[in-house]
Amino acid sequence: MNIAIFNIHNWERKYLESANQGKNELKLLDTYLTMDTVDLAKDCKAISIFTADDASAPVLDKLYELGVRFVALRSAGYNNIDVAHAHKLGIKITRVPDYSPNAIAEFTVAVMLALNRKLIRTHYRIMEMNFSLDGLVGFDMNGKNVGIVGTGEIGQVVAKILNGFGCHLLAYDPIENKELATKYNIVYTDFDTLCQQSDIITLHAPLTEETHHMINEKNIVRMKKGVMLINAGRGALVNTQNVIDALKSGQIGYFGMDVYEEEKG
Repeated sequence: MNIAIFNIHNWERKYLESANQGKNELKLLDTYLTMDTVDLAKDCKAISIFTADDASAPVLDKLYELGVRFVALRSAGYNNIDVAHAHKLGIKITRVPDYSPNAIAEFTVAVMLALNRKLIRTHYRIMEMNFSLDGLVGFDMNGKNVGIVGTGEIGQVVAKILNGFGCHLLAYDPIENKELATKYNIVYTDFDTLCQQSDIITLHAPLTEETHHMINEKNIVRMKKGVMLINAGRGALVNTQNVIDALKSGQIGYFGMDVYEEEKG
């Protein structure tokens, strides 16, 4: 069949072509899927999309008119597709079951250490032959309270790593993992308590109506002054403007992000 691959990244091409083995006709597109570009899927029975593509109800209606009956997401998250409407139309959906939880968890802790030990600032100073230590003092991770928001596969690996650092772990998740709590001495608590008690907060939750902008002005003022905030989940878990304001005031001392709510384009 003909398959349109929207929002293709250069590094994905060889993997998709290798997996396809010439069986299907791949239409590799650099453009995002939107209402303006949906016609590029003409004559295709299937499409593949990434996190920034728009698979809302109007776009799905147009895809259905064009003959598309299958949408494969190249992501674990599926907040960008109207799942209920796709089911109503009879369009089948698949997604990536998970990424390597180790890769994302290790990246998360790497960002914590880079912020804590001022590695980026230190690098630029050294490049300028400035070896002053002023403003470069970090803190011991050992003994710090770290709040993990979301203890799915990624959050579990983050807990494992931080337990090795000697951190005191708090967690917030609608589904408590008792085995994980016992293994790494994790205290499950409500979100407000986690915000109030954590020196470091790291986000690993999916983006839903309930978690959209869960980090906002109301919750930020409850946090410890100078808290470190890490977002390796979805961009819109945080209200970006509220975080920027808190960074300027010093309420948030450090912010590390792997994702951004306006990252499209």
